[in-house]
Amino acid sequence: MYSNTILMENVPNYRRLYETGELDKRIQQLGNILSNCTLCPRNCGIDRRNGQKGHCHADILPTISSVSPHFGEEPPLVGYYGSGTIFMTGCSLHCIYCQNYDISQLHHGQSISFRQLADNMLNLQEKGCHNINFVTPTHQVFAILQALKIAIKNGLSIPLVYNSGGYDSIDSLQIIEGVFDIYMPDFKYWNAQTGMRLSGIPDYPAVAKLAIREMYRQAGNLQVNEAGIAYRRLIVRHLVLPGLFNESKRVIDFVTSLSGGIYLNLMNQYRPEYKACDEKELNGFVNREEFIKLAAYASRKGAWLAKF
Repeated sequence: MYSNTILMENVPNYRRLYETGELDKRIQQLGNILSNCTLCPRNCGIDRRNGQKGHCHADILPTISSVSPHFGEEPPLVGYYGSGTIFMTGCSLHCIYCQNYDISQLHHGQSISFRQLADNMLNLQEKGCHNINFVTPTHQVFAILQALKIAIKNGLSIPLVYNSGGYDSIDSLQIIEGVFDIYMPDFKYWNAQTGMRLSGIPDYPAVAKLAIREMYRQAGNLQVNEAGIAYRRLIVRHLVLPGLFNESKRVIDFVTSLSGGIYLNLMNQYRPEYKACDEKELNGFVNREEFIKLAAYASRKGAWLAKF
């Protein structure tokens, strides 16, 4: 199809890793970590190979909740035929306002084989999707790479998107360097107290800053082909939350300090979900005028803002 013809000019690096045998080494490294799991900064230290489960509630096999072309993502990912999203079940963050809480917190989903995950990737490519977009991949990167090896053997050739909450281990990110073509992390909060209160993570800002710097080192600014479809680099997301205007400004300051031309998606889609009603500040919506001011501020700082 048209989309894949264009993207073949920019062969994903994961194919080179596969051809040189490097992908096998990365899979082995991740597999070793699972025996005393530190894939994410929670550092649970449990043995996932023997069925133990930590904060993410995942074991060794992939667990997914849905697979489909998605047209609500950033325009450079969606293109003409959609971003091929695979929603991974579970999450090491415990955000009290999560809009996908049934997947992330209640763990609704299905455990499948590596082969089945590979087939899902190939089916999305067959449908013309411009990329394979793994939503919340942090705790399941071992399973993803195992499936990727099978998918490559059967012709997978479109970019992979690492769509995370920003709470990622530097060690894990360095192991998967070159596997994912596009990093798309959230940067949720600037203050540690906010991270603890809203996500149960005391070190979220410190970890996210290190992780996003590492992603930028690996990927750099967004690159698109002649059709405007993304095939490399970094996209940062920030969901603007009610009452946290100043924190959002600090997040913007950090993101734009990486590069004046960084692609930033300021999201204005917050709604009270899950346990958000228990927090007075979150039991409402973002002020429209404040959001417009934030977008203007980000533009002045040089961010390339997502436009839908």
